Amino acid sequence: MPQLDSTDTLESDTKKDTIVWLCVVALTAICVVLGDSLGVLYKYPDSLVIPLTGPLNQAMSWFVEVFGWFFKAIGWLFDWPILFAKTILHAIPWFATLILATFVSYRAGGVSLALFCALSILYMVTFGFWPQSMNSFALVVISIPLAVIVGFALGTWGFLSARAYRVIMPTLDLMQTVPAFAYLIPILLLFGFGSTVGLVASVLFAFPPMVRNTIVGLRGVPGTVIDSGLMSGATPVQLFWNVRVPTARRQLLLGVNQATMASLSMVIIASIIGGTNDIGWEVLSTIRKALFGESILAGVVIALMAMILDRVTNGFAMRSTTIIDDEMKKSSRLAWIICGGVFLAAIAFAQLIPLLSVWPKAWVINPAPAMNATLEWVFLEFREGLEAIKQVAFFFVMLPIKLGLKQAVSPFTWGFSMTPMVTAIYAALVLIPAAFLAYKHRILQAIRLVLLGLVLYGGLTGTAWIALCAIIVVLGWQAGGRGLAIWIVAGLAFLLVTGIWNPSTISIYLCGVAVLLSFTVGSAVGVWASENDKVAAVVRPIIDTLQTMPLFVILIPFVMVFKIGEFTALLSICTFAIVPAIRYTQHGLRNLPQDVVEAASAIGCTRAQLLFQVKLPLAVPSIMLGLNQTIMFAISMLVITALVGTDDLGQQIYIGLGDGDFGVGMIAGVGMAIIAMIADRITQSISRKMQAKLGLRQEMLA
Repeated sequence: MPQLDSTDTLESDTKKDTIVWLCVVALTAICVVLGDSLGVLYKYPDSLVIPLTGPLNQAMSWFVEVFGWFFKAIGWLFDWPILFAKTILHAIPWFATLILATFVSYRAGGVSLALFCALSILYMVTFGFWPQSMNSFALVVISIPLAVIVGFALGTWGFLSARAYRVIMPTLDLMQTVPAFAYLIPILLLFGFGSTVGLVASVLFAFPPMVRNTIVGLRGVPGTVIDSGLMSGATPVQLFWNVRVPTARRQLLLGVNQATMASLSMVIIASIIGGTNDIGWEVLSTIRKALFGESILAGVVIALMAMILDRVTNGFAMRSTTIIDDEMKKSSRLAWIICGGVFLAAIAFAQLIPLLSVWPKAWVINPAPAMNATLEWVFLEFREGLEAIKQVAFFFVMLPIKLGLKQAVSPFTWGFSMTPMVTAIYAALVLIPAAFLAYKHRILQAIRLVLLGLVLYGGLTGTAWIALCAIIVVLGWQAGGRGLAIWIVAGLAFLLVTGIWNPSTISIYLCGVAVLLSFTVGSAVGVWASENDKVAAVVRPIIDTLQTMPLFVILIPFVMVFKIGEFTALLSICTFAIVPAIRYTQHGLRNLPQDVVEAASAIGCTRAQLLFQVKLPLAVPSIMLGLNQTIMFAISMLVITALVGTDDLGQQIYIGLGDGDFGVGMIAGVGMAIIAMIADRITQSISRKMQAKLGLRQEMLA
């Protein structure tokens, strides 16, 4: 029986892909031409929507009625450690806290981190945010150990049991893609208002990274280390605690780092229903009053706390693998003893000098009025230019993608309408380049160009549901095979039968435009930063601040300048989603195998050839991971942009939270998680295919 070689198989797969994509193009073209006349194939019928919100609300009401006492008791118990932490933190003078925090930062990251920590604490004190900062830190101090304990326990279970692993991993995927707002709805119903809400939300949001890092760390212990432990006569318990855990310490500490950051990111979100006098509430209350300066100043506190905790936990994680001799251990213990003595002396000294205990209100620095005046001046001075940018972007970019050219093009905005002649010209502009690609034997590229032209003509919200589903399913099938395609069919079916298809398409439209802009600009900046150390030095603190700044705060300047609307939402999403595109592109290009780069330079490659023909192909795994995370960041921002008037799934979640409607909020949250997981699986599959094509191995990227 004749055997097919790899070339024959490749040609067969290409023909199959071509036929399938031609069928998708034909289906989309029919839908665009016939439109509403297709009936149920164009718009999913309401009669086929399954009303799940009612049963979900009834089930939740029953659960609260039966088990509510249990969760109220847990909330009562959690109130005590939070109150204890607040009491201790407020009792310690700010000067003594500064000394202790600066020493810990020095041990973790040296002089530069210690100086940054000291200046950050001085900022909190002199700008009048010290009490609120300690209230927020009290929540973090309690939530991080709980998240670490829960995450380590579940991660250990997933490591020891293959069956548990198969349950834990998809559960983590769902938890990490469901928007944080959706967490708050059941927590609010079960625990009510108060600090406990913030604690529970922080723990639920923070423990998944610890689970993942625990599993990775324990699985990454070399077999030789395990063999050595067995040969030494270690019991299974001794082998775990004395061999596996110490060897995996660095990965476990990285899990602590990620859990810390996740916990802190929930502080402001939990403040919506927590209502305590912390930094999150300070930011939220000033945002509601549209006070730009005040909200920025308070938001900077969250960013500073996040950066300090990130650097400190990461620094200790990096130091965990360093070999320390007995002399260094004695020196370290002596340093900690001296620090403890100085800390106690500072507490006593602060009792004699009130300034070192409580900062006088008369000395509080408040540049907020000047910041507000500056922003108002910018708006008034450049109003016409800013409005022009908004109008051009909205009418010529956003609306065509959302509604399609057939609805977006009008004499009022474009100066003409989509007459048959204009439609024919548009068709020619799409078909001529497609014909050229086909002539060059690039059939698939030609087909995709035609498909893009059809979708742009009909718009994401104006294209028939069956056509959009076919495009997404075939894209998933081509990227990840039959299994991924079946999973996507199930996910899209959920969006349809639950009645959230329309807000889902708006979510896809907003995220799609934001990801396109963020990844294009962000990857370009990442390339520039990888080639220029001065640019990198400027870029890093900016992206650190953007990533740690509370998401609500990002909205404020755009709302004040551009008012509410989809354009404001788009800018806010781009500001947040551009961070991973920059970070991962720069990381990938700066951490390439030096022998390959040096070999390319030795054979005479120019700087441009080195970048485009060597570095960028080698950095594909990291760059694709950046694209993946850009999509995830954009989706996570959708709930926040619901505050400025979008009609997407984020708005549904916000409505559910405001009304206490568990069914509406959770269905929208799961829908958003499905979109995120579909995008995640497709981008990961495409990344693996690109790596295989380039002969690269899959690597674990930071």
